[in-house]
Amino acid sequence: MASHLPYPQHYGIRDNHSRGNVAAFLANKISAGSSLSVVSAYFTIYAYAALAEQLDQVTHLNFLFGEPSFIASLDPEKTDKKAFQIEDQGLELSNRLQQKDVARRCAEWIRDKVEIRSVRQANLLHGKLYHIDDGKREHALLGSSNFTRSGLGLANTSNIELNLIVDSDRDRADLKQWFDTVLQYLRKSNHF
Repeated sequence: MASHLPYPQHYGIRDNHSRGNVAAFLANKISAGSSLSVVSAYFTIYAYAALAEQLDQVTHLNFLFGEPSFIASLDPEKTDKKAFQIEDQGLELSNRLQQKDVARRCAEWIRDKVEIRSVRQANLLHGKLYHIDDGKREHALLGSSNFTRSGLGLANTSNIELNLIVDSDRDRADLKQWFDTVLQYLRKSNHF
């Protein structure tokens, strides 16, 4: 892969390599007072820590993710202990020593600003979505990146992802409507 090739900034793909990373998109679009809606199969405290400056300023985040007990039915190879580690791979020792502080700050942030809904039905929620409403306009990125350092393009060996910035107002509104419909369903049906 030729990750050293320049890419035009107007391209909508974020692959964490030659086309820019997801973390930069989020950092540039999240501003004080933003409201976020995220769909992801994974969340790590180190991904939070990398974007804490922006995330700490949001008013609210709705987070939808798949129920961990269904990992075995979705992908039997991911049932070993590695699938449930709290750490991202490739962390330096200095980051590991700060884990307790990062976990405390992340827990406070989640308690104060995040609503989490977990989908317990296998194969119901697989896509990844980052939707940001900054009060002036909506921004969205749709694709394959989970909320981990590798998924956001922050690790030394980040995943090669395929994410697309949604540049249509109609499509951003439709994605948010879809998200809100799933969220309401989960709230009413106790599938969380």
